[in-house]
Amino acid sequence: MSADTAAAPPQPSLLRHPALWVGVATLAVGLLALSIGLMRGRSEPLPRLGALPDYSFTRQDGAAFGSAQLRGHPYVANFIFTRCPTVCPAFTRKMARVQKETEAFGPGLQLVSFSVDPTYDTPARLSEYAQKHGANAARWSFLTGDYARLKDTVVNSFKIAMGRESMDEADVMGIFHGNHFVLVDAQGEIRGYYESADDEAFGRLLRDADRLAREQR
Repeated sequence: MSADTAAAPPQPSLLRHPALWVGVATLAVGLLALSIGLMRGRSEPLPRLGALPDYSFTRQDGAAFGSAQLRGHPYVANFIFTRCPTVCPAFTRKMARVQKETEAFGPGLQLVSFSVDPTYDTPARLSEYAQKHGANAARWSFLTGDYARLKDTVVNSFKIAMGRESMDEADVMGIFHGNHFVLVDAQGEIRGYYESADDEAFGRLLRDADRLAREQR
């Protein structure tokens, strides 16, 4: 038989290669585990971390605003002050992202920023701050009021740190507060805490807020 007519040697088939099937099986198991994890995440209820007592403060437009107005609406809370030179600008930008990412829910999902420097943060200053950060007044409220009452609500109800190292109003760097978002359901119960500087926690906040808002529709 001539070289021209000799049969070509058989080529190995990738489909017969054991390593290929091991890889396919590993990928399939991984995808299955991911799917199960996502299903469990959607089906498991959010934790119940305590009901908030009633509270009422003054909104950036001068109106009384608090738990009575929020009843029936899930909301995301954070804690800032307008002359903060450190974490507050980033914290407020994150809240602005929450506003943007949950825009489809409109006023059904509320956002509330509590001032931890209420003597300085008058409604007029909060209004200016809200406008600077693109706050939608129908959804995003900035609250001020009596310092002692605000501190009691923030520390004893929301369980978020708040205080001053001195009562000198000029001592801006002596003002301290926690940097967690707090997710509250439509009945006024805390359902989660989320570290604002943690991207993974922020992603969970968006998903959990979306979930509560959909459940309330």
